[in-house]
Order: sequence, then C-alpha cells, then structure tokens
Amino acid sequence: MVTADEHPFGLGDSPQRQGGATPSLLQIKGELHARLIDRVEEVGADFADLRRSAVRHFVAVELERVLRERPYALSQRELEALTDDLTDELTGYGPLESLLRDGEVEDILVNGPREIYVGRSGRLELSNLAFQDDAHLMRIIGRLLALSGRRVDESTPTVDARLADIGRINVIIPPLSLNGPTLSIRRFPANPLQASDLTEKGTLTQPMLDFLRLAVEQRCNILVSGGTSSGKTTFLNILAGFIPPAERVITIEDTAELQLQSRHVVRLESRPGGHDGAGAVDVRDLLRNTLRMRPDRIVVGEVRGGEALEMLQAMTTGHDGSLGTIHANSAREALQRLEILLSFGGFRGNEMTMRRQIASAVDLIVQIGRLPNGSRRVLSISEVTGLGDAMIAMQDHFRLDLQDTRDGEVQERWVATGVAPRSPKLSRYRPAAASDEFTW
Repeated sequence: MVTADEHPFGLGDSPQRQGGATPSLLQIKGELHARLIDRVEEVGADFADLRRSAVRHFVAVELERVLRERPYALSQRELEALTDDLTDELTGYGPLESLLRDGEVEDILVNGPREIYVGRSGRLELSNLAFQDDAHLMRIIGRLLALSGRRVDESTPTVDARLADIGRINVIIPPLSLNGPTLSIRRFPANPLQASDLTEKGTLTQPMLDFLRLAVEQRCNILVSGGTSSGKTTFLNILAGFIPPAERVITIEDTAELQLQSRHVVRLESRPGGHDGAGAVDVRDLLRNTLRMRPDRIVVGEVRGGEALEMLQAMTTGHDGSLGTIHANSAREALQRLEILLSFGGFRGNEMTMRRQIASAVDLIVQIGRLPNGSRRVLSISEVTGLGDAMIAMQDHFRLDLQDTRDGEVQERWVATGVAPRSPKLSRYRPAAASDEFTW
C-alpha cells in the first residue's frame, strides 16, 4: 500500500482530508472499484487460486478499458498505485493488506471507514489509509470472517474470531457502534518471543527468569496479572515453555493464541452459541471436561468468569503447576478480582474460607505492565504466603522501581528483595542478598 505522499489521490495534501482522503476523490476510486467488481462478476472469475501478478494484469487491462470511457487525469505513477490498491481489493483485504504484510504491526484498529490506527512497539498512530464507505469496510470484514466460518449482521452485531495467519479479531457494527463498523485486529507474532528475547528487550532480568523457570519446573501454580495489551499471553506462552516436555499439557482459551512448543499439547477453544444461544461451550465447560482428560498441567488463557472456581479446585486437588492470566493492575488487585470471580462462580463458603482456598492454591503472581513509552516490563514477582489478619499475605521476591532522573527521563531499576520463599516447592531456590539486579 502506498503512503500519503505517493497516493494517486494525494491523501496527505488535500485541506479537505477526512481520515485519509477527500470525499470526492474517494468517490472516484469507489466508482472505478464498483466498475471492476461488475466486470469480475460478468467474467465469473475466481481469484482465490490465481497469483497476484495474474490478478494485477487483469486489473490493469480492465482499468485501461474503463479509463478510455471515463478519462481521469491520472499520471502513470498514480495509475500504478491505483492498480495495486484495486488488486488488493480482489486478492486480499483492501487498505488493510499492506498492514497485514508488515511484520512489525501488532494491532490494527478500524474505527469506521475513515479512521485506521496502527500499533507498533506498544504505540498507536493514525495511518493514512481509509475505506471508501461503510459498505466497503463491511465487505472486507465479511472476507475476514469467512475464513473462520463466522458472520456478523444485525442479529449478531458482535463477533470474536481467530484467523490462523492473521490474529485475533473483534467486530462490532451499528447500531451498537456509533462510529460505523468497528474492527480490531490483534496480530499473532510471526516468530513468537523466546525466553532469551525477554532479557534482551529488558522485560525482566536473568535472575528473575531463572527464578520463574525453577517455579514452573517445581510445579508452582502461577497467575500472570496485567492490564490490556500488557503482554500477559505472550509471557504465559514463555512460562509454559518451561514445562518439562514429557508432561501432558492442556490449554483452554476463549480465542486460541498460545503457541506452546511442547510435544504433548491439547489445545481447546470455547465456542459461541447460535442465534438462540444453543451450542455454546464456554471456558468453564472446557475446564470441567479437562479434568477428565488426565492433564499434567492446565493452562488457562485468561481467567475471567466462573471458571475461576474450577481452576482453583484443580490447583488444590492434584493438578499442581497450572498457569493462567488474569486482568488486574497489581498483584493485590489480582487476588481481589479472583475473589469476585469465585463469587460469580458460585463459591459456597464465607470470605475467610474463600481466601484460605486462594492462599492454598496460588503460589506466585507475576505482575506485568506497559509503561508510557510502550515498553512492557515485569513489575513484580510475588509469592502468596498464606493468611494473616484475615487477609491473604504476600511477599515480593523481585520488583521494578521507577525513578525520575534530573534530565526528566525515567530510570528503571529492578530490585531483588533477598527474601527466602515460604513454599516447599521453591526450597531449592537460594536467594542472593537484597540488591539492585539490573538498571535499564
């Protein structure tokens, strides 16, 4: 896809620019696109199995014919760019095609036809791309959803889907969305991060990584806590990579994203119901079934509902070493959210019984956050040590301190507390003296 400066319609030059192009110029491109689609239906061509070069040749020939009837003042460079755009419409995903081919793009957020935001390295920026109108955007959405066998319409105005070569997508359309059709794409990384990448990027230190490796190998139950887009799933995937290869691992997710490299992995994914809700299978149903599948380890993509009850029961009844993520802004808030989810799940018992259950089930909480500069960091590694004064007690083993320097920058400093673990599972761990482990 061309940039604003190279676009045949001068997307970056017009004072009437609205989210990527002026209405009149979009109308010109829309007319050419409509004529081309009519010609495709007339010819009865199927481009699914054709090479892009062959489709581009077809587009160039047809455009030349159309432009003889309606001569627009287009230079050769403008015509080439228009040919590429319309080829993308027939073979791919229109304005999104170039973004989906860019390996650095993490998120694509479409807020109606004229506003497309792109996320790279944790930062969002408005792109120069745009759709012609709502109908154009809906055609591309339909093409994306067709790969998953799902659809979106007035009776089902929201949908989640997973596309193997693209990522996780969410669609919400009017009347629920006042911006017009809204599309969110979370890209799957082409090359999933490895444990060594985390230390190179400054996500955590080598001593922290060694501590977590030992915790996984010794079958500690670990929750990865963090906010939206903080990297919880990526970190969970790396932790799961420390599971010994001979063990049977079952993963449970709403939308399958984990890419475990273990030999013995069974991947389960929830399923939404039909129009009347029939046929729905949620994470809680899958977790109940998992307990009958002889798992050595259970990995839950995100604990967000009543399945928290089954997960904690599994952790305390012979399924040590389970892993999961939870949405919270701190380790303490993760425990509080877990209490709420247990209540939703129908926990029978008083508050003290609930907290005792949590304290006996969860061993470690790894808190992850995304800093204002877009970088993702492990903010703390905390051990759940039991109950004290009717509260769940915790102790930090590592934490990240942020300090403002004189020149206005923020210095990141990881601190090892030097505290010995309470859990017998971590008896092999010998903490060093409390110290600054690493400064980034």
